[in-house]
Amino acid sequence: MSTQNFTLPDVGEGLTEAEIVTWKVAPGDTVAINDVICEIETAKSLVELPSPHAGVVGELLAAEGETVEVGAPIITFVTDARDDAGPGVVATAEAPAPEEGGGSVLVGYGTGGGATSRRKRPAERPVRSSVGVIAKPPIRKLARDLGVDLTTVTPTGADGEVTRDDVVTHAQQASVFRNIETPEWGAVREETVPAPQSAPSGLARGLSPAAPAATASDDRTESIPVKGVRKATSSAMVQSAYSAPHVTVWKEIDASRTMELVKRLKASPDYTDIRVSPLLIMARAVIWAARRTPMVNAAWVETEGGAEISVRHYVNLGIAAATPRGLLVPNIKDAQDLSMKDLARALNRLTLTAREGKTSPADQQGGTITITNIGVFGMDAGTPIINPGEAGIVAMGTISQKPWVVDGEVRPRWVTTVAGSFDHRVIDGDGMSRFIADVASVLEEPALLVE
Repeated sequence: MSTQNFTLPDVGEGLTEAEIVTWKVAPGDTVAINDVICEIETAKSLVELPSPHAGVVGELLAAEGETVEVGAPIITFVTDARDDAGPGVVATAEAPAPEEGGGSVLVGYGTGGGATSRRKRPAERPVRSSVGVIAKPPIRKLARDLGVDLTTVTPTGADGEVTRDDVVTHAQQASVFRNIETPEWGAVREETVPAPQSAPSGLARGLSPAAPAATASDDRTESIPVKGVRKATSSAMVQSAYSAPHVTVWKEIDASRTMELVKRLKASPDYTDIRVSPLLIMARAVIWAARRTPMVNAAWVETEGGAEISVRHYVNLGIAAATPRGLLVPNIKDAQDLSMKDLARALNRLTLTAREGKTSPADQQGGTITITNIGVFGMDAGTPIINPGEAGIVAMGTISQKPWVVDGEVRPRWVTTVAGSFDHRVIDGDGMSRFIADVASVLEEPALLVE
């Protein structure tokens, strides 16, 4: 028997510390390799840590709510030396032990001790069950959460591995969409144009907020510590608000035909078990309008010689999402290449992951323009703050029936308000107005999306 320390791994996010949120084990518990031992929260995401050993939990070296530096020991294990996977190494039940000298390694998150190995890290090998299904532990958990029997899923991954998309697609029981493609984008993904040299300083990159637990101070007040995602966001939002000159424009529109299209899509066999909402049409509208006014999809970039404007010829579409951790802004990569059906799937996956509180750091990085759907909270309009690293954010208000003049007559119509905030260093009033007018035009007449 031997005692092994497990140190907090480098989760590959460029961060140096994390908070222990919840311990899933207690001293004396027997664990198997890859059993979840705790959840940690960084400034970017909530991550489950799997056990690197099979054995008995000895001691928990960090308390829930404690912030721990990467490399610090957090738990000890009492293991059989013959079965030990090696200090600080996560392995699967099938995988061979790693070569000696390895540092802390977390499933899919890189090394923490600078160690190298010629072998593929055992933790990255998917686990094969007794019935022959190949799937990594997070995919198995997702399948359990969705009630999916992995033996019935058709795998598309390498060597017959079941992927996340395989599980989600199986759960949705959806077929391939055959209509409404977005216009083609140019082969060049980015370009730069000269920017004025006297403009304010550039944007600071950051994330969106999540509320930590409150701690009581006395009977009349309470104190909420500012840390993790909230701390990162507060800095980013202040930087954005005070460095990027925000200008907001908005337009009230008749969205009755959008509501009719949503109703038809919900009734379509092609969209069985796929959630369809006006946000889907809004997303398509923003992508289409950004193609016509590329500067809304650009970014102000500080350089050693001054500044430049980076114009992106692709759309990584951010969707502001209310999650158990607070407001996050994951984005759909290369959304301009997706059909209406595939975009609906992507929105469904984004929503599902956000509700689980498991949005990954990669999904929150690299956004080019953002949509915030404040209508779900009953709000008509707002003046949103631009996400750092972007030049525009669009707010969609609630859609409700109101009196509207049609052909000289007052009729009940589904009415909403579309608002947009923009970085005035990057785009002028005519471009902002043209973009919002284009988005409004699509919501008024979705047939504009059909070529």
